[in-house]
Order: sequence, then structure tokens, then C-alpha cells
Amino acid sequence: MLDPARLVVSLVAVLLLACPALAQQADAEGYRPLTEWRAYKGAGIPPQWAIDGNTIRHTPGGGDLVSAEEFQNFDLQFDWQVAPGGNSGVMYRVSEDYPAPYQTGPEYQILDNASADGHDDPLQTAAGCYGLYAPAALARPAGEWNTARIVVDGNHVEHWLNGEKVVEYEIGSPDWKSRIAASKFAAWPEYASLPKGHIDLQDHGSAVAYRDLRIKVLP
Repeated sequence: MLDPARLVVSLVAVLLLACPALAQQADAEGYRPLTEWRAYKGAGIPPQWAIDGNTIRHTPGGGDLVSAEEFQNFDLQFDWQVAPGGNSGVMYRVSEDYPAPYQTGPEYQILDNASADGHDDPLQTAAGCYGLYAPAALARPAGEWNTARIVVDGNHVEHWLNGEKVVEYEIGSPDWKSRIAASKFAAWPEYASLPKGHIDLQDHGSAVAYRDLRIKVLP
């Protein structure tokens, strides 16, 4: 006869293996580390991405990295650092049903504002919603760490930079629709239309680092 206590322990172990997120305990504020990643539309970690403890570093090439989980409403916090001339981004509610992540997921822009391609376009400035909303403050220079926060709650989205809210928008609002119509995203009707999706770290051919990625799932 099986020992009931051992059976419970075994079932818990199976659940944790089947869903790694259950093994990540939330802190007092409800955040937990975001540690499970893989290649966009693939498996495993491309060699250009290196995960060392709480830091993810990227050298050019290898494609995008996505969270193993999908998220609907959430509060994501992390630090980022980009190389001189560098460009990257963090996209959210990304689907793998399309050729590229940016066809579905809005992007928190990561950029060297001083010298990267597109640095003179306000809609490409770091911490903005790429191509749509310019941020209200500037990031620290390339090589320095910045702190970011992305809040997605229904159609309401906020971008934060170094403790300051720098972008706020409502998906589907008249302002949103007019900006979409005037952008390249008008060609992709699925853009920002999905209720949930993956977190995506972009390979844009630059060296970039992310650390202390933690997420709180919102109701």
C-alpha cells in the first residue's frame, strides 16, 4: 500500500516539473523571477544568448528569445543595458503564429539614444512604445544600467523608466487608432490585438543585457 504522504510529495514534484512557474515563489509584493526562456518559434537557448543567474546577455545574432509562459495582464520589471550604437526591445503579448514577433507585440524600445540608427526619431527613443509613442524622459547612456517597468492591464499600458512613468496609452482608443493608421503597423491587423502572449527579448544585431526580470500577474 502506498504511503499517502509520499504520494502527495510525488504529485507535487510532478506538478513542479510540468509547470516550472509553480516552482518560482512570489515575493511579498507578488513578483516572481522570469527565468524560463527559449528561442522564438523554437526550443532551447540560441548560443548568442547567455543566461547567468539573474542576467541575460546577448551578442549579435541568434534570433529573439521568448518567455516559456504567455501572459495577459502583468507588471514586468527589469534592468537593461545596451552597447554603444545598440538597439533591442522588449515586446509583450507576442504570438508565435506569425513570422516575426513585432507583427503582434508592442515594443518597449531599447536603444543607445546617442548614436544608434534611428536615434534622431523621437518615436524610436529608448523606453518609448516603438514607432507610436515617444517617452517623456531619456535613458542613461549606453553602457549604463537603466530600470524599466511595463504594466499591461487590459487595454491600458504603461512604460516606466528609472522610476518615472514615460509612456501611457490605451489600445483601441481614437488616439491609438490614428497612430496605428499612420504607422507601418497598419499592415498587420493582428498587431496589439491579442489578449495574451509571450514576453520577447529582441535580437536587433546588437549587444544588450537584461537582469533581474521579475513579473507579477495581474487579475
